[in-house]
Amino acid sequence: MNLKKQAVSSIFWSSIQQFGTQGISFIVSIILARALLPAEFGLIAMLTIFISLGTSLVDSGLTQSLIRTRDLDEDDYSTVFYFNLAGSVVVYLIAFFLAPFISRFYNQALLTPILRLYTVTFVINAFAAIQNTRLIKKMDFKTQTKVAIPSLILGSTVGLILAFNNYGVWSLVWSNIAQSLAMTMQLIFWSKWIPGFVFNLKKFKHHFHFGMKLMFSGVLDIIYTNIYTIVIGKFFAPSQLGYYNRADTLQMLPVGNLNAIITKVSFPLFSSIQNDDIKLKIVYKKIMQMVLFVITPTLVLMGVMAEPMFRLLFTDKWLPAVPYFQILCINGILYPIHSYNLQILNVKGRSDLFLKLEVIKKILGVAVIIVSFQYGIFGLLYGSVITSILCFFINTHYGGRFLDYPSWEQIKDIVPILLLSFLLGFSGHVLDNILKNHQFPDLFRLLIGGFIGVILYLSMAYIFKMSTLNEIIKLIKNR
Repeated sequence: MNLKKQAVSSIFWSSIQQFGTQGISFIVSIILARALLPAEFGLIAMLTIFISLGTSLVDSGLTQSLIRTRDLDEDDYSTVFYFNLAGSVVVYLIAFFLAPFISRFYNQALLTPILRLYTVTFVINAFAAIQNTRLIKKMDFKTQTKVAIPSLILGSTVGLILAFNNYGVWSLVWSNIAQSLAMTMQLIFWSKWIPGFVFNLKKFKHHFHFGMKLMFSGVLDIIYTNIYTIVIGKFFAPSQLGYYNRADTLQMLPVGNLNAIITKVSFPLFSSIQNDDIKLKIVYKKIMQMVLFVITPTLVLMGVMAEPMFRLLFTDKWLPAVPYFQILCINGILYPIHSYNLQILNVKGRSDLFLKLEVIKKILGVAVIIVSFQYGIFGLLYGSVITSILCFFINTHYGGRFLDYPSWEQIKDIVPILLLSFLLGFSGHVLDNILKNHQFPDLFRLLIGGFIGVILYLSMAYIFKMSTLNEIIKLIKNR
């Protein structure tokens, strides 16, 4: 299979997996949001940073090193497997003993048993981390899809049964554990790989040298990304954190889904052509434009129709999350650009520069948080937008330098998409206000606004002869 066909096939199966799992997760989250309280989601949100940190520390960036390294043998895989497994046990024990201190920090005693149970997934997931990495490296997303969807269905079923039997926040915990168990068992079965009894120190040093910088970068990013959760959880009520978490989760639904699909495909794809800068730039540019062509109008339209969307999906008790969501949508538009520019640094083996940039950006971000915190939650949210814009110029400068694709050129390539999307947003806002003033029901407002919005956006893209639309049509036809 040539590179183009492999990429198209990979995107197809990755899309099935991503949208299938996220579609199920979204439906389940709607049901759970109606059954549980915002404060109960807030409790889990308080632990997000510790779960993410643990996951990053367990992996230590070694699986990324496996993906980008061309010539691997069984020693590479087995060595990383045993390191990840040992690391998962160590990180779990650290989380177990730190749980009471975390509970006291948030003044929420229930967090101690929740964290001690939830973090068992570190050890469970470590047993199949390499099996999953091997599938990614082979770009075998078909098998990953066969694993992910049944696992999610099982975990979701457990969560829903417990939620409707008044288990509250514990339904979220056990749902995650059940999903991890199912996924690990299936990955071991389908991958047909088991580790050998070997730990090659030379191989370990090679992967750790690359992965260590990614791990530190990841830790910094996790801490910074979740610093809003920490601040809100510490100084505001759990329900406020629940609103923020719900808004952020919904904003990341289109962004995270599409970005996850493309990233899973693009990193091994970029790695395979890492020495051909001209080809790499062409592929990178097309991917970035296609992602933004879909993401930007989606977020703009969702922001315009946020009020009826939240009320219809989650009921009136979640309406305070609407303005949070609308602000966070701005960050979502810039997210893919950050991601793909940084991916270029990893593909080029510059994890050292990746780490330096993360340190600089996080220092900048913390400074903005210190200033914006005095203006409350909305000050923090607007501050995050300012930080995201500043980071855009940093990432595009250094990432683009390796492709001869500077910031100004990247901006020039995405400006048409942004202008078209904001024109869509203005039209959608006017239309939704008309429907609202005539007291149309929320479902009708969403259906009519969404349908007309999509038709209007695609029509304008066709009229202005946007090349990205043609690329997407070709991609669909080739499939």
